Amino acid sequence: MKAEILSVLKRDGGYVSGEELSRRLGVSRTAIWKNINALRDDGYVIASVTNKGYRLEKCADLLDADLIRKGLETSIVGTRLDVMKSVDSTNEEIKRRAALGEKSGLIVAAERQTGGKGRLGRTWSSDSGGIYFTVLIRPDLPPSDIASITLAAGYGVCLAIREYTGLDARIKWPNDVIIGNKKVCGILTEMAAQTDRLDYVAIGIGINVNHEEFPDEIKNKATSLLIELGRKTDRNEFFRCVIRQLDLVLSSFIVSLSVDEMNDFKKLCATVGRKVSVQRGGLLIEGKAVDITPGGELVILSDSGTEYTINSGEVTVQGIY
Repeated sequence: MKAEILSVLKRDGGYVSGEELSRRLGVSRTAIWKNINALRDDGYVIASVTNKGYRLEKCADLLDADLIRKGLETSIVGTRLDVMKSVDSTNEEIKRRAALGEKSGLIVAAERQTGGKGRLGRTWSSDSGGIYFTVLIRPDLPPSDIASITLAAGYGVCLAIREYTGLDARIKWPNDVIIGNKKVCGILTEMAAQTDRLDYVAIGIGINVNHEEFPDEIKNKATSLLIELGRKTDRNEFFRCVIRQLDLVLSSFIVSLSVDEMNDFKKLCATVGRKVSVQRGGLLIEGKAVDITPGGELVILSDSGTEYTINSGEVTVQGIY
């Protein structure tokens, strides 16, 4: 009921009487009053004037599917959008829906994840104030291309942050977006596949937006848009920008990233040109990241002069984290 009342108040813009709301929604005026108060408890500012009714003056800092969809025209990403109050993990929710036949393009977002996941089995801090979501796509690609899907998603988020905030966001290969030397976004890509083809890909993305602080164990590694800008960000507007950029990048990627797009990606990749180290089996490789292949692999020139091509692994980058 709250969502229906909110939708009417947003659509009408001005005052709407309790009687009119009651008539439109087919419920009692008492029910309207109770739900108006519940919306106020959620943080919405709703004015009420005798003989005029209710007017929405300010939305709460909550993800709102209606606001995010407003003016959003995409070809793949975000063709359907579901915002949940809480979920164990948006990746797990997408996988459950994919198993039931959900089509490509769905985004599931949540205000809070109780079991948010990072790479290598780590947990992802999912307190309120962030944007946590997963995109379901079903590309006609071989499973070997999943690494470059992660890079493409990171590129899209990076472009969105730069466009919306003006901040110097950059990509840390393979799955983070950073500002300065701290992480603002992490990406976890999971897939279901046959031997030679992908069934679906779940691209999980967590962006630190309006976080004022972080737990002690990550506060020296993490940042947020609020910390960097010194002010809060409208999460619905920003999320819309992120979806648009992801749609453009992933739509292009599924066809094939152009040489210019690949060059632009490399310019925004903070890993290229830095000293790095990576554990590969029992071998520790130390050297300089010199390039990224069209398939998304990191090229490292070791200190001994040997060139390695890395498609996965935990890469430590000098000066980051």
